[in-house]
This record gives sequence, structure tokens and C-alpha cells, in this order.
Amino acid sequence: MTSDNDRRSGLLARLRGRPVARSRGRRRLGAAVRLIAALALAGGAYTAFAPGVQAQENPPLTGAAAEGKALFDVSCVTCHGRNAQGVEGRGPSLIGVGAASVEFQVDTGRMPMARQEAQAQRKPPVFTDEQVRQLGQYIQELGGGPQVPEGELREGANLATGGELFRINCSQCHAFGGGGGALSSGKFAPSLRPASDRQIYAAMLSGPQNMPVFGDNQISPEEKADIIAYIQETLKQGEDQGGFNLGRYGPSTEGLAIFLVGIVALVFASLWIAGKS
Repeated sequence: MTSDNDRRSGLLARLRGRPVARSRGRRRLGAAVRLIAALALAGGAYTAFAPGVQAQENPPLTGAAAEGKALFDVSCVTCHGRNAQGVEGRGPSLIGVGAASVEFQVDTGRMPMARQEAQAQRKPPVFTDEQVRQLGQYIQELGGGPQVPEGELREGANLATGGELFRINCSQCHAFGGGGGALSSGKFAPSLRPASDRQIYAAMLSGPQNMPVFGDNQISPEEKADIIAYIQETLKQGEDQGGFNLGRYGPSTEGLAIFLVGIVALVFASLWIAGKS
């Protein structure tokens, strides 16, 4: 009797559990169908709207930028990558550096770089002014970034204000006379004498090598014009009222001159006085 009752209880339990199992299966199937429908709807929406978004993010290149891309693919792609994303161990990414950085590096001959060094050396440029602008325009349209304004860059500038700004922001590295100076790890601040207006402006915007970036929030465009005018019209064209300028390198050459000339003269003068006495 006990076994019959157990069998009946088990059978009733199984019969009672079937509808529950079936309802759970139906719920799971319904959830899977709804999930598939949601994914299909999301995929359809992406397919419908993504091409338009992509077209807005990557508009076709202008004529100058297209010419710049052709130059880039021949001369720069080896180090900076096919899409200017950079190549590890060869060259950094150029996305977002802007036309200002390209214009400074290429127009001063620092790029293309002959070999990896602590600092890129200034040398005769490989590209013409027009080609430099084309390369800069390509990088500008590729990722944006700072750009040197067109037109006269020191119109209406104030030389006195430019001199004050130069002494506060630039003389620590480039020396008071603009002759440049040594930095750490084999790097140096270059001389400002061969630099053009656009090169100085581009350097302030891009901050090459160890130079900090002086954006428009740090130094306004009007103040940049004052600094450029001071460098070009005072440091380069001003006469040395004190005689020989010793290269305008600051206290290093002056101290060496004092040691070699002044101290030696004092020693010989002392010996001469001692001999006479």
C-alpha cells in the first residue's frame, strides 16, 4: 500500500509540474524572441543612420589637402602611418596636431628627419612653401588642431610689450638675445635668428621639442604679434651697442670670455707688478 501511494503521489507531482515547466519554457522562448527582435531593430536603425553620420565625420578632402595627402603618402607614411596614426618606434601620431605643427617642422627642415636623435636639427627644407601648406592642410582636415592665421602676423604690434613678454616667457631658454641655449638630455633651445614670422607663431601654437605650448589662452594673438615684432625688429635688426656680442648666448660665453681674457690679464699684470717690485 505504501508503494502504491508513493507512486500515485509521484505521478500527481509530475502531472502538476508539467504545466509549470511548459509555462517557464514559453516565457523563456518569448524573452528570446523579444531579444532577437530588439537586436534586429537596433541593427536596422544603425544600418539606416550610420552611413549619414560617417559621411558627416569624414567629408571629402579639399584640393590642397588632397595634394598634401599625395605628398604624405610618398614622404611621411613610413614613419607616421598610412592614416597619420603613428608608427611605434618611428614617428608619433599626427592626429590633432594641426597645420601649425606640420608647418613648423617641415618648413624649418626638421622633418623629414634624417635619423633618430635627441632633437631634430634645423636644415634646408625639402618641400616648397606651397607643398608645406598642402601637407599642413591635409593634417588639419584629418584631425584638426591649431592653425597659423593668414595675413600679416605683426601688424600694429607693440615692441615694448613684446620685449616684456619675451623676457618673461622666452628668454629663459632662448636667452635674452635670442641666440638659444642648452637644455637637458642633449636638447637645446634653437637660435631665433633664422625663424620667420609664421615659424615663430607656429612654434608658439604647437610647442615643439621641449618648448611649452602657448595657446591663445596663455598668450593672446595680439601678444603673439608683439613678441614676433620684438624678435624680428629688435633682436635681429638692433645694433650691439656694447660692442662684440659673443654670439648672444648669455652668461656661458661671457663667463668663458672673462676667464680666458680677464683672469689671464690679471695674472700677467700681477706677475709684471711682482717683477717690477
